[in-house]
Amino acid sequence: MTYRRLGNSGLLLPQISLGLWQNFGDDGPLERHRQIITHAFDRGVTHFDLANNYGNPPGSAEATFGTVLRDDLSKHRDELVISSKAGYRMWPGPYGEWGSRKYLIASLDQSLRRMGLDYVDVFYSHRPDPNTPLEETLGALSDIVRSGRALYVGLSNYDAEQTALASKILDVPLTVHQPRYSMLDRTPEQGLLDVLGGRGIGCVAFSPLAQGLLTSRYLDGTPGDSRMARGDSLRESVLNEGLLTTLRGLNAVAEERGQSLAQLALTWALRDDRVTSLIVGASSVAQFDDNLAALDGAPLTDDELTRIDTLLAPVAGADL
Repeated sequence: MTYRRLGNSGLLLPQISLGLWQNFGDDGPLERHRQIITHAFDRGVTHFDLANNYGNPPGSAEATFGTVLRDDLSKHRDELVISSKAGYRMWPGPYGEWGSRKYLIASLDQSLRRMGLDYVDVFYSHRPDPNTPLEETLGALSDIVRSGRALYVGLSNYDAEQTALASKILDVPLTVHQPRYSMLDRTPEQGLLDVLGGRGIGCVAFSPLAQGLLTSRYLDGTPGDSRMARGDSLRESVLNEGLLTTLRGLNAVAEERGQSLAQLALTWALRDDRVTSLIVGASSVAQFDDNLAALDGAPLTDDELTRIDTLLAPVAGADL
């Protein structure tokens, strides 16, 4: 495994991290979860990304990870970087979502109990709250660090302007931002990456495979057992002929490089050294190993980058 520094901090993260958003809840077998998590660690993946609402039902991914941590990885706690977040709806009522001080601190305490931890390494405000003063959200993050509940704090899904303002207000270091970033969603290139690079804030990108669109699964349409077919988080209407043409063209570039489409997508997202790590999920050890193999690929040439930009141009700005 190769590691990159997280912004200007002292923290190193693996270039590929394991995310537990999908596939690690109560709707899957614990033994499969254990195999993937422990195998990832054996491969040098030290960073595990969670949030309060991950898993089915919400919270179950943290509970799963807590079980594996207790039974298999507890003696390696000081070799692990464990992150969690709060911001999206977690429980009913007025205090179960957004960015109030009450919600953030209460949610983190619940996350710590589910995982059996005294602290997380990174805690994020998962999304900006239009109705809570930014100073209140950031004040809660500062107090979370000072209380010892988290070593570092960050933001997720904030835009460039909000992130720049937050970095001025927060009175502990804003260490990391977690945006969505992939070939099919290049929004962070419109200012956010410049803010992060200029202020020494690390970038840990989620959904670099666009929830599976940037894999071989959709090259021939929608598989019956796919996330899109289930209607979980991908709309079938996005897979039109224009997008299919782009995906097949990208796959041709990948094949010429001796890579899978997924490996090409990960290599592409890591081409910018302002991106510290990519969060990928997995439903099997083999799938995760295939993603890790992206790190063995040669850097993209200028000609390959130009071809990729040309292929992506027709779908730029599409609502995926």
